[in-house]
Amino acid sequence: MGSQMRPLAVVTGASSGIGYELAKLAASHGHDLIIAADEPQIENAARELRTLGVSVDAMKVDLATKSGAEEFFTFVSDKGQPVDILMANAGRGLGHGFLDQDLDEALHVVGTNITGTISLIHRIGQAMRARGQGRILITGSIAGFMPGTYQAVYNGTKAFLNSFSFALREELEDSGVTVTCLMPGATETRFFERAGMEDTAIGQSDKDDAAEVARAGFDAMMENEGDIVTGWKNKMQSTLANVTPSGILAEQHARMAAPGSGEKQ
Repeated sequence: MGSQMRPLAVVTGASSGIGYELAKLAASHGHDLIIAADEPQIENAARELRTLGVSVDAMKVDLATKSGAEEFFTFVSDKGQPVDILMANAGRGLGHGFLDQDLDEALHVVGTNITGTISLIHRIGQAMRARGQGRILITGSIAGFMPGTYQAVYNGTKAFLNSFSFALREELEDSGVTVTCLMPGATETRFFERAGMEDTAIGQSDKDDAAEVARAGFDAMMENEGDIVTGWKNKMQSTLANVTPSGILAEQHARMAAPGSGEKQ
């Protein structure tokens, strides 16, 4: 293979939505791909991405645990190529009040969004730092700026990821490894369906286009920006969240995410 080897991009949560669009962008920039998701549709995504003329390896794996992340890291390592780009996009949401949620499902959100994400970044990030080269894109959310009434666990995990990404970026300054946090708002993906939030006001609202969100995040990563909030409405919302008392934010979020709130509009 030798000099013909293309750079490698790893994308999680790539079966659809933002993750799939991120994988397409990496392929269009000449990167071979290793993609993962916790659903069989990842194989369909791989077939579609191969039409872009790059090598694509896919793995169906639950990244909610350290062991799942380790299994995927072994899969990546077996490729025998250094990872040029890691786009840690795998994520789960869950609607309804916390005490009404199934605890195992709530813990699965924490595992997917936090445990699996930082486990994979830890392993791949170490190899990047040792090589002195690499880019990491973490999909956070503007949800991390506000208390998530009826999405308490999800918003809490995104607050963690937003904070984690800025801290990691500072730790890796001058290492040759960059870290960027993509912070979208409500986006047209399967998120609200999978989270059981289709009857909510936010679930029924107009949403941002996944391809446009991915493009903004990918460009920010390539330009070594620390973070990117997509969409002017989301930028305004995130700015206001920094100066609005948490109690008011929690009340506002309840109106958007309460079960059945979409029927009241």
